Amino acid sequence: MKKILVTGGTGFIGSHTVVELIEAGYTVEILDNLFNSKEKVLDQIEKITGVKPKFHKVDLLDYEKMLKVFEEGDFDTVMHFAGLKAVGESVEIPVTYYENNISGTLNLLKCMEKTGVQKIVFSSSATVYGDQSIVSGGEPVGLLNENMQTGIGITNPYGQTKFMIEQILQDVCVANPKFSAIILRYFNPVGAHSSGLVGEDPNGKPNNLMPIIMKVAKGEIPELSVFGDDYDTRDGTCIRDYIHVMDLAKGHLAAMEHAGVGASIYNLGTGNGTSVLEMIQAFEKASGKKLPYKIVERRTGDLPQLLANPAKANDELKWHANLTIEDMMNDTLKFLNF
Repeated sequence: MKKILVTGGTGFIGSHTVVELIEAGYTVEILDNLFNSKEKVLDQIEKITGVKPKFHKVDLLDYEKMLKVFEEGDFDTVMHFAGLKAVGESVEIPVTYYENNISGTLNLLKCMEKTGVQKIVFSSSATVYGDQSIVSGGEPVGLLNENMQTGIGITNPYGQTKFMIEQILQDVCVANPKFSAIILRYFNPVGAHSSGLVGEDPNGKPNNLMPIIMKVAKGEIPELSVFGDDYDTRDGTCIRDYIHVMDLAKGHLAAMEHAGVGASIYNLGTGNGTSVLEMIQAFEKASGKKLPYKIVERRTGDLPQLLANPAKANDELKWHANLTIEDMMNDTLKFLNF
């Protein structure tokens, strides 16, 4: 039976993917420093699957401790979710983001090389597409696809770290013909497991839209800040391709099982856009609760629209995003225990 090491496996996307992996029959171990997650997630995973994955509280920057995990683990594949991920925060503390995300990944790859692990599934991001209007000469850009030029006009250090790691992985594949890197560019994960036992629960100040909505709904934050209402979109607020986290988790499983040698890149998204105000309205409809919000200045690093063309993943991986915005809201409310 294949054994998978999941870095960042107690985090939002990692934990849901761990559930999918266990239910598909894989043996899973988790490596996480718990910087932005909680160890109790392991118990929740056990409640869902009947299996509590082995856990290693290790930071990717601690090469020696991580190498010991690899030497004792005999892993077939690494799923790499660990990393700092807040766009706005990355603009404020860029050195921390570059050190953590890039140096941590280099340490991970060194451990893989030393112990003969030849396959990695990497959690990348739509931010690597940057500002495609620069590439298009100002012409409108529709759905983003994997053949587009990346790295042009990336507006924040977070996106730069994802772009740089993608380049590193592709270079490793060139240097080692037996190495397999599956790069998954995904858009905006939302929702929770249908059991309500695992969901998005970051430590400290939340940065993504849904955790903030959740805290406003619970009265922990007085109101939601909407960053700008003067974008060139249908209601002036940013439009994003929101994807249910369980669809995303299934995409990781499909990619891992499909992969051959070399580097493969896939978008995981729906191809449909929802604005910030539309997300607020969807939550209000699902919960029956009014959500207070205010319009504030634009946030540095935000683009008006990011939408995926998921055709490649649909065709090659036989994977489709099936869950709706309504599903995302209903499962989030289960996690909230609303």
